[in-house]
Amino acid sequence: MRSLGIFLTVAVLGATVAEFAAADVTYAASHPAVQAAGQDSTYGCLICHAEKRRSFTLGVHSERGLKCHDCHGGNPDSFERATAHGGRFLGSPDKFQTIDLCSSCHSDPNQMRQYGIPSDQLAEYRTSMHGRLLLEHGNTDAPTCTDCHDAHTILRPEDARSNVYPTNIPTTCARCHQNVELMAKYSLPTHQFEEYRISAHGVAVFERSNFAAPTCMGCHGSHAALPPGVTEVVNVCERCHVLIGQAFNQGPHWGPSGADARPGCLGCHSNHGTERVAPDSITFVCANCHESGSRAGLMGEELQEDLVRAAESIALADSSIEQLLSTGRKVTDERFRYQTALTNYGQMALALHSLDLDMIDDLSRRVSSNTELVRATAEARAEARWEHKLLLVPVWFLALSAMTFVWFRLRDLRR
Repeated sequence: MRSLGIFLTVAVLGATVAEFAAADVTYAASHPAVQAAGQDSTYGCLICHAEKRRSFTLGVHSERGLKCHDCHGGNPDSFERATAHGGRFLGSPDKFQTIDLCSSCHSDPNQMRQYGIPSDQLAEYRTSMHGRLLLEHGNTDAPTCTDCHDAHTILRPEDARSNVYPTNIPTTCARCHQNVELMAKYSLPTHQFEEYRISAHGVAVFERSNFAAPTCMGCHGSHAALPPGVTEVVNVCERCHVLIGQAFNQGPHWGPSGADARPGCLGCHSNHGTERVAPDSITFVCANCHESGSRAGLMGEELQEDLVRAAESIALADSSIEQLLSTGRKVTDERFRYQTALTNYGQMALALHSLDLDMIDDLSRRVSSNTELVRATAEARAEARWEHKLLLVPVWFLALSAMTFVWFRLRDLRR
C-alpha cells in the first residue's frame, strides 16, 4: 500500500509539472512580443528578445539557418531565465569575445569557401591599426566586427542598407573619425569625411554612383585598415590609375624608397581631397617644392602655358560647334575633330605626370590643329551667312524702289 501511495503521488506531481510546462508554452505563444515578431512560439529567446530576433531575421546569417543560441549559447527550449541562460551562455560579448565569436566561423576556410568569402579577416585585422590597438594594447576604443557590420542585422555588402555598401562606407568610418573628442586622444584630424565628399572620388561615388571610385577601404583596406606610407602612396593610387602610374614612374618625380623619398601623388594632390589640378594652377602647385625662376619653375610655367592654351582652344571649338548647330548645319566631321582634340588633351594630362615636354608639345599642336579646323569651319559658315545677308541689301533696295515708283505712278493716274 505504501508503494502504491508513492506511485500515485509521483504520478500526480508529474501531471502537475506537465500542466505547468504546457501553461508556460501557451503563455509564450500568446506573449505580445512573440506575436509581434511573427516567429516560432517554441523558441524561448523570443520572450525577452523579440526585437533583436526580428532584426536578426533581416540579415544573411538568418538566411543560412543560424539562430540565437549558435552565437550566444544557452537553452532556447527553456522559457525560464535561469535555465535559458544556463550552460555555455554568452550574453553581451565584449570586444575580445566578439572577435573570437565571429572568427570561429569566418576564419574557417571549410565553412567560408562555399560562399566565396575570404577566411583571412582575423589575420588582416591583427595587422591593422584597429587590431593592434585592441589586441596588443587592450584599447577598447578600437572597433571590432560589430562596430562596422552591426551585431544582429548583418546585411550583404551589395545591399544598399548595409553599413559596408559603397555609399555607406564613408559614413560608417566617420562615426569614429568625425568624433572630435575620440580622435583628440590620438591626435587625428576629423575633417576627412567632409574633404572626401567634395573630392573627385567622393563626387563619383555619391553623385554619380560610380562604385569603381574608391571609398575609405579602397585606399586604407577594410579589415587591415592602415594609412599608406609615403613610399606606398604611388602604388595605392596606381591600382586604379594604371597609365598615370606608369607615366609617373618614368618621370623625374619618381624616386627610390628611403629617407629622401619623393612625396609621390601627394606632392600635387591631397589624399582625401583628391582634387584635379586646374591648367592655370600648375605653377602654383610647382611652387610648393620649386622656387620661382628656377629651371623646374620655368618648366612649370611652360607646361601651364601649353595646358591653358589647349583648354582654351577646346572651349572655343565647343562653342563653334554650338554655333554651327544653331544654323542647322550637320557637324559630324567637326564633332569627330573635337573628340580627337579632347583625346589629345587627356593624353597631355597623362604626359604631364612624366614631364615629357616633347610629347606635351606635340599633343598641344594636335589639339590646336583640330580645334582650329572646327573654328575655321564655323567662321566660314558665319562669313557666308553675312555675305548672304549683304547680297539681300540691293535686292531689298530694288524691291523698295519699284514699290515706290508704282505708288507714285498710281497716284498720278488717279489724278
